[in-house]
Amino acid sequence: MVRPQWRRQGISERLHEALLKERGEDLAVLLVDVTHPKVQGLYATWGYEKAGEQQPFADSSVYAVMVTRPHA
Repeated sequence: MVRPQWRRQGISERLHEALLKERGEDLAVLLVDVTHPKVQGLYATWGYEKAGEQQPFADSSVYAVMVTRPHA
């Protein structure tokens, strides 16, 4: 999370890139609440694609499963 006064400056994307850069995995996965389409759209601009939906528990929200290949 980026504090409100620092948003819309590309900081979250740079933090995200820095975190993935240090990882060796071939796949990164995010779960995004389906009631937040703008967040899904943001991750799509970062290279994520929606692979499906998941409800981890019977009483939990439904999440969009988003994946990317960070080193591709």
